[in-house]
Amino acid sequence: MAQPDPVTEPAPTAAQVDVWQRTSMAAERTWLAWWRTALTATAGALAIGRFAPELLDVAPWPYIVLGCGYAALALGLLVYGARRQRELERSILDGVHAPLPFRWVASFTIGGVLLVATTVVLVGAQI
Repeated sequence: MAQPDPVTEPAPTAAQVDVWQRTSMAAERTWLAWWRTALTATAGALAIGRFAPELLDVAPWPYIVLGCGYAALALGLLVYGARRQRELERSILDGVHAPLPFRWVASFTIGGVLLVATTVVLVGAQI
């Protein structure tokens, strides 16, 4: 919903303000979801990079490298989540739809699939 020009346009109605507020809160919840996912990836980085080698009694370096991959995913989620929050707030003010670009969906999905597959192969090889 674009900001009205106070000279040429009337003030927004209570219903319009309510829609804007609900949409803004939904964008904020989306940002928090990016954070939760990043925190989960951070926990995965710690579990894989630090605890898995000790629990499996194996050489630590492959797990440390894999843990760094999870940490990089977490960092990407935090940075892009902040950027996405800014885009959503702007789109609300401008009254335009701002879908998540597929290239980012594909990037995070492919990265996650590679990390999970590598984790399964690496841990599965030790069992």
